[in-house]
Formats: sequence, structure tokens, C-alpha cells
Amino acid sequence: MAAVAWESGTVTTSTTATAPAIELRRLVKTFPPQRGSHDTEVRAVDAIDLRIEPGEVVAFLGPNGAGKTTTLDMVLGLTEPTSGTVEVFGRGPREAVVSGAVSAVLQTGGLLRDLTVRETVRMIASTYAVHSPVDEVIDRAGLATLADRRVSKCSGGEQQRLRFALALLPDPRLLVLDEPTAGMDVTARRDFWDTMHADASAGRTVVFATHYLEEADAFADRIVLVAGGRIVADGTTAEIRSRASGRTVSATLPEQSRSRAVAVLRGTDGVRGIEERGPRVLVSATDSDAVARLLLGELGGTDLEIVTAGLEQAFMALTGDGRDRTTDGEGAGDSGHAARLDARLDARLDARLDARLDARHDHHEEELVR
Repeated sequence: MAAVAWESGTVTTSTTATAPAIELRRLVKTFPPQRGSHDTEVRAVDAIDLRIEPGEVVAFLGPNGAGKTTTLDMVLGLTEPTSGTVEVFGRGPREAVVSGAVSAVLQTGGLLRDLTVRETVRMIASTYAVHSPVDEVIDRAGLATLADRRVSKCSGGEQQRLRFALALLPDPRLLVLDEPTAGMDVTARRDFWDTMHADASAGRTVVFATHYLEEADAFADRIVLVAGGRIVADGTTAEIRSRASGRTVSATLPEQSRSRAVAVLRGTDGVRGIEERGPRVLVSATDSDAVARLLLGELGGTDLEIVTAGLEQAFMALTGDGRDRTTDGEGAGDSGHAARLDARLDARLDARLDARLDARHDHHEEELVR
């Protein structure tokens, strides 16, 4: 998809200045089954309620087909909800988009390969009545040393940073990012999020969809965990982790008594799961202290470790087994839906560029006639 940004020019009222950045109320989106299919209606988003305040950095996290992309499409006004309401800074999504309050960085497309990075940013900037300085957005996107490089010579991560620069041009109040660091190396990813947090500190709201658990853990102030079209958890990383109750206790067991020790552990109250890894046994339990005493005492364990549940464990516990959901939710039709959005966004960008270039051509011909 292309990087999408829209012209500013609407004066912010006191109502929009104090309204939440995003507010979703009982939001539902359904898709009809494909023609000729015996499938039933697909409920991609199922009665979501969500409020995001200005200045928050929020991660939308969930397995494929969870409803993340469809929800963000409705926030951007790219698709209409079946029922429920969406407000962005107290207005409808389309009104917020037209006002320049919103920009989006999507994953693919929308870049002209024969232009340089600076030429690309300058050309898109020319389509705005008001925009941030070209060199400023290039620098903020970490592209200053690549400004004269052709887009075709840029790596996938560098092209993604270029899309980010384009999204910064109208100086939006809300940035919506879909897998924003795809293709970036570790250093570029960290620099990108440093920029995002600096923007958030200045009042810009950042909402991003990601599959990177560690990225959500490291950079989001808040995580919204989505599964089956519903929000199953919403809070800080620590709060999400706490939803996966219990701790994991691990120890090395004597080889000659390991089988008996595992059998004893399986019969112990509060033990929810056991995994054997060579000489070590990992025990997930609600009462880690009791399991630790049992391992060190009666069962003769050594090298004991106790760890709290990580974000990955919480993710698995709250979303089921975390496998691809390609037969329900947005996964049933998401690839086709995304392809349609790609085409619409690229067509919108191409139309704007064509109109601008035609206008310049007409002006040039008039000058020659004179």
C-alpha cells in the first residue's frame, strides 16, 4: 500500500482539541461470503469499544485474521462500519482525514522507482497547500544521507522510512502505522521508534499494528490485544503479562529419577503444564513457591529458576494457540480486501500526481506561447 496523507487547512475547534484521538463504540464490520462459497458471513470486527487519548503510543497486536487491519481501515475512513461509530478527534474519519489531522504509513506500493528520495518527497509536498519543510522530514525519517539515492536502489527498510517521511509532510496529529518497521534493521528500527516517542511527547498520537511482540513490548505505552474481532486485553505491557497468571519454575533433575519426578509434578495442585528440555523440566504453575520447594526438596532438583510470564506467554494465553486464523475474522477475506485497498490508494495517489503534473505542463505551454 502507499503512504497516505491528506491536505490540512481545517481550523481545529475547542471540541476537537479536547476530544480523544480515537473513539470506537460497539464497532462491527462484517463481510459477505465470496460468491459461490457456502461460507457464512464473516464478522471481522465484533462490537469493539476503544478510546485512545492524544499523545499515546498504542500497539494493535494479534494473530493474523484478528481484526487489526479492518479496524484501522475504519479509523482511516477507507471502509465503513456495518454498525457502531468511529470518531477521530471528535469528528468522522473522513472529515478528520480531509482536515490533515491523520496520516498513515502502509506497507507497500505508491513509490516511483526512477525518482530520488528527495525528488519523491518534494513532489508529494507540492500537492499540499501547507507542509513541513522537505529537508526536515527527510532528516526526521533518517534519510539525510540517502536523499540523492534513487528509490529503486533503496532497500525495503529504506523505502519504508521514505513512506514515513511522506506521512510527516502535513504534520498530522495522528499517525496510523501498519507494520511500520518491516524490512528495517535493528538500528533503524530503534531510531524510528525514538522519533515516534519524541513526536508522542509533543502531543502526536501513534497507533501501530504489528506482529513483533518485542516491538510492542519495547516501544508501546499501551497494548491492545485483538483476537477473533474482539479486544481480549488492553493495558500496559506489565498489565498484559499479568493476565497470563502464574510463573514458570525450571530445574535440572537427576536422570535416574526424572520420570518419577515428572509424574509427581503432574499430580501437584496448581501445576498447569510441564515441558521437558533435556535434563531440565519447566513447570507452569499458579503456586510457584510450592513447586520450587518440591523440586529442591523431595525431587532433588538443582539450578532452580523462577520467571514471570512474558508477553509471548500472555499472547498465547489470551488469543488461544496463536496460529493463523485464515478461515475466520478478517483472515477469510483480508488478502482480497487489502488488495482492493492497495489499488484504491495507489489510484488516489496517481490521480493527484497526474493532476499536479498536468497543471504544470499546461502552465509551461502557456509560457511558451507568450
